[in-house]
Amino acid sequence: MIIGSSLIRSFRVRLRTFFVAVLVLYGAPSTTAAQTAQQLEILRQNPALVPQYIQQSGFTSEQIRAQLMARGYPADLLDAFLADSRSGSQAQVTSATWLGLQALGLDSAVAEGLEDIQVQAGVVSGRTVSQRDAGLQLFGLNAFRRSTVFQPVLSGPVPPNYRLGPGDILVLVLTGDVELAHELAVTREGYIIIPQVGQLAVNNLTMDQLNGLLRTRLGRSYSGIRTGTTRFDVTVARLRTNQVFVSGEVGQPGSYQLSSVATVLNALYAAGGPTSRANFRRIQVRRQNQTVANLDLYGYLLRADTEADIMLEQGDIVFVATQGPRVKVTGAVIRPAIYEIRGDETLTDLVRMAGGFRATAELSRISVFRTLAPEDRPSGPAPRAVIDVPLSAGAEGDENAVGRVSVPQFAIEDGDSVAVDYITSVERSLTVRIGGMVTKPGEYPWQDGISLRDLVLLARGPRVGADLSEAEIARLPTDRSQGELAVRFRVPLDSSYLYERGPDGQYVGPAGLTFPPAGTAAEVPLMPFDAITIFRQPEFELQRTVWITGEVLYPGPYALTRKDERVSELVDRAGGFLPTAYLDGARFYRRGEVAFGTVDPQQVRRVNLELAMAT
Repeated sequence: MIIGSSLIRSFRVRLRTFFVAVLVLYGAPSTTAAQTAQQLEILRQNPALVPQYIQQSGFTSEQIRAQLMARGYPADLLDAFLADSRSGSQAQVTSATWLGLQALGLDSAVAEGLEDIQVQAGVVSGRTVSQRDAGLQLFGLNAFRRSTVFQPVLSGPVPPNYRLGPGDILVLVLTGDVELAHELAVTREGYIIIPQVGQLAVNNLTMDQLNGLLRTRLGRSYSGIRTGTTRFDVTVARLRTNQVFVSGEVGQPGSYQLSSVATVLNALYAAGGPTSRANFRRIQVRRQNQTVANLDLYGYLLRADTEADIMLEQGDIVFVATQGPRVKVTGAVIRPAIYEIRGDETLTDLVRMAGGFRATAELSRISVFRTLAPEDRPSGPAPRAVIDVPLSAGAEGDENAVGRVSVPQFAIEDGDSVAVDYITSVERSLTVRIGGMVTKPGEYPWQDGISLRDLVLLARGPRVGADLSEAEIARLPTDRSQGELAVRFRVPLDSSYLYERGPDGQYVGPAGLTFPPAGTAAEVPLMPFDAITIFRQPEFELQRTVWITGEVLYPGPYALTRKDERVSELVDRAGGFLPTAYLDGARFYRRGEVAFGTVDPQQVRRVNLELAMAT
């Protein structure tokens, strides 16, 4: 029994491997056998993912069944996972389910949704910490992952709000009645000592306040300051360094010696930036047990807003707390990522954080997948629900407008996953196909009300030699019980289908069959997946050209007048032989046979010709 069981298991493994190989050969070329097997196994363990991917595709149940039928699959192949089924989360994923997803083009979406991408989260105690989150990166995390440190600007004058402190070196220059220059160091107690003037307390003064203080004190010692014959100028020649502390969720928490003009951002860059567990929306600066500033990194990352990026002082603590509520944004947005939200932010704010909609976004709704509270969860393995948020056209002055779309002020919660659908591509949507004698044959999107005339116009009209008496339409049958793949029927056309016309409205092109007059053919509405064939006129061909060279009166190219025209007739058209013609040396060359629908012009063959007898 044990041997038999092992043989059965081995056979199942081999069968599964064979099936995966078939998927690789006939499925998406970018998917390897290992990836396909992994994706299929994950879907088998989590069958509730299948209806989620189907719902994100934007197809209705009727469209899904129609596409499956058009591709030769049973229409009910995915019925257990459709929105109108009650067993979506209970159905089992089989190999046939994967084939159905491939037929709808959803296998690439499944692969994208199940792909894991490493997201760097900084270096902690010499080891790299990483986070895996279904292919999405935490917004703002990589902004601090650079090899160079974001240093403050140390050249030029100090900012107007710069406050002096112990360790700064000042230069005082007096000109006019006296010519003096003094280098003044701010002492530990916050004083500077000016020769012949005395000691001045400058700690925590701005440069404007220092200039006012110097004008008063220097005026007591130099009368020219009061009369204007003596001028002075004071600058900061060398900046002090402050010891600040960075703690919490940063790559390298600890104590840092930073320039006195360094800001909160400089400290974060020096400490390796926030980790993947950090709160990006509330970076606290504590000074003497008081919170003096809260920095929202999203203001800096999204809008270059550094209003709250204050300069740090001696002993300041930059504290990064653990993460707040986070939401995923996927699909047709400029910047899909994981975003941290504040309590007052809505779906409108979230879409703006993601950069707005792509041009290929399907702008009728947004899907919000939400993890239900324990008391609201239904029985079964799927503790999530999907909420469809409708969108509308954005009016001028609409505060909820993102681009030209109005997004409702829908409240979002921690753990939500927001999906913005793409417009369904031509290959995955309802289409019609036209072939034969048209300028641009191929597949075109089907729209309600599209007619055969519209499709011919999209295909840039009939080609020269088209037969516009009738066309054939192959349509999907309503009943396939007899194995029928298509129902064929022909519809009349008329001369109004001609595309090339001159300024007078008359057809421009070679003469051919007489077409029915314009207006005699009724409009023909098309159905999804109709295949139209425009026929060629019987016996219609453009000119065939042959060459005659050598000892004839008029050598050159000649167009054949009939399919059975002979060499002797061509010689007569060329004016006959010259007296110097050597008929026994005549050579006749014919292009090689057609192979696989193409002709190689280099492949020619010589045909023996008794020209004297022929003439």
